[in-house]
Amino acid sequence: MSDLIAKTSIDQRLAQIVTPVIEGLGFELVRLRVMSGKTRTLQIMADKPEGGIEVDDCADISTSVSAVLDVEDPLEDAYTLEVSSPGIDRPLTRLKDFAQWEGYEARVETSELIDGRRRFKGVLMGVEGDEVLIEIEENGAPVTIGLQFDWLSDAKLVLTDELIAEMLRARKASGAIDESQFDEIETEAGAGDATHQED
Repeated sequence: MSDLIAKTSIDQRLAQIVTPVIEGLGFELVRLRVMSGKTRTLQIMADKPEGGIEVDDCADISTSVSAVLDVEDPLEDAYTLEVSSPGIDRPLTRLKDFAQWEGYEARVETSELIDGRRRFKGVLMGVEGDEVLIEIEENGAPVTIGLQFDWLSDAKLVLTDELIAEMLRARKASGAIDESQFDEIETEAGAGDATHQED
């Protein structure tokens, strides 16, 4: 499993438990994080393979995941379960995400220094084997570089007008929204689209 989906050992253990549940419901695990705080929060980000997860879907996932975690109980202490959609400026956690969002701007971080830097911002140019291709500015000129998927420690889409317009087009085409909702969605674009929370 990619470290981008589940970073720490507890994240990875939980991901192994919940992935079959999420996939059994017809969804995909995008990212899982255990966030520390007064009460720990288990954040699960899921999506449909074709995109377009709704609040009701998040509630279904939450119910099923809660039932499994009650039995497995890898988190002994109290925690809050939060299931959400990836949002518009979604994290890119799987190799296929970089191919799917080719042509869009992304921020990518690597775990090691690559040519003296760890952060790259540019336009995704797809994938080649297990390399992520990204076009960056180098001395004022566009250059496409390849980064090994295993090198990546963080990656997400950049919220641009083009990305928002594409998401709205996709939702309108799927019937998830109508014209009257366009302005409303644009104002809350970065807030994460669908979220369901359970204690």
